Amino acid sequence: QVQLVESGGGLVQAGGSLRLSCAASGLTFSYYTMAWFRQTPGKEREFVAAIKWSGGTTYYADSVKGRFTISRDNAKNLVILQMSSVKPEDTAVYYCAAPARFWNTVVLTPTQITYWGQGTQVTVSS
Repeated sequence: QVQLVESGGGLVQAGGSLRLSCAASGLTFSYYTMAWFRQTPGKEREFVAAIKWSGGTTYYADSVKGRFTISRDNAKNLVILQMSSVKPEDTAVYYCAAPARFWNTVVLTPTQITYWGQGTQVTVSS
């Protein structure tokens, strides 16, 4: 079955950097647009970034644009979220996600997601 396993979360000071990884298995990785979402208690899950299955095209939430970078390594079935200049408001559980294969947009909502990881906690201290 499909598994998305996140790693790299933890505690970081404001202004610092953190690198999240998502290892995918059980699917033909290069066929899938990959995304990151995040969620804080009492709030809806929100889109952070996505990278298209065909490579190259990326999209970011305004709140992280210029600070976060999403990338993928199709040979290793990995998607990476490099977080820089982090802020306390970036504190959340971060989820790796994928819509159905060959999804043609990178503007995603939670209802369009087929597969979710279990999440990894990121805490930014001020």
